Amino acid sequence: MRVELLVVPNCPHEDIASTRLRRALEDTGYAETPVEVRIMTAETVAATPAFAGSPTILIDGTDPFGDQAAGSGAFSCRIYHSAAGHSGAPSVEQLRQVLRR
Repeated sequence: MRVELLVVPNCPHEDIASTRLRRALEDTGYAETPVEVRIMTAETVAATPAFAGSPTILIDGTDPFGDQAAGSGAFSCRIYHSAAGHSGAPSVEQLRQVLRR
């Protein structure tokens, strides 16, 4: 499985997204799976249709939260929705569900 974390420079949600993603990977038996962090620039945003704001998590090239994205190619913060409300990163439980699929 290929896991990528796409972020703009100095993303305020990068750390929480990375921490939650790592925990979900550990909880679902994928602790050894590397997470590739890609810093997005204006050029890479234009060339990456799956990028819908920072942070964007891709699993095997697909954004599992794409249905929540307001639009792609946004060089800005991304908001995720959960039962607990809005956050700058998916919850650990949302990530576990995605990884179990």
